[in-house]
Amino acid sequence: MAKHTLSVLVENKPGALARIAALFSRRGFNIDSLAVGSTEHPDVSRMTIVVNVEDLPLEQVTKQLNKLVNVIKIVELDQSAAIQRELVLVKVRADNETRSQIVEIVQLFRAKTVDVSPEAVTIEATGSSDKLEAMLRMLEPYGIKELVQSGLVAIGRGARSITDRSLRALDRSA
Repeated sequence: MAKHTLSVLVENKPGALARIAALFSRRGFNIDSLAVGSTEHPDVSRMTIVVNVEDLPLEQVTKQLNKLVNVIKIVELDQSAAIQRELVLVKVRADNETRSQIVEIVQLFRAKTVDVSPEAVTIEATGSSDKLEAMLRMLEPYGIKELVQSGLVAIGRGARSITDRSLRALDRSA
């Protein structure tokens, strides 16, 4: 099995996310990561979906996704041709003795300290999943009190945009 990152443009309408998630569920595919947000066009949202499947079943799901009413365009983003990032917020136990060591780790990974209390430090970090995992391994010995991580977001490299032609076609059909 291989991980695939799909960038899916959808009409920003109620139920679009539910229909897409249901399609993956019916096929028995687990979604590893899902991030949804608005785009530069208020009536269009972008879903970044990471799924771990073989190539042929993915092709079948992609064809079925294209048939859904709210789907405008689907692009598989190759890791080498895309910028991919995740966000993590992590609260780490910290006292007067360990706080400076934790801040050093934060600086090493180009993360930010976003909150400090007498018992904990909260850190914000963005980057590849490998970078975030490495930072969390370094922070683990201090005691992770709480952690929240976003899904992967990705965008193709260069000037080309998947919304350019897709939205012009949508405008003509409206």
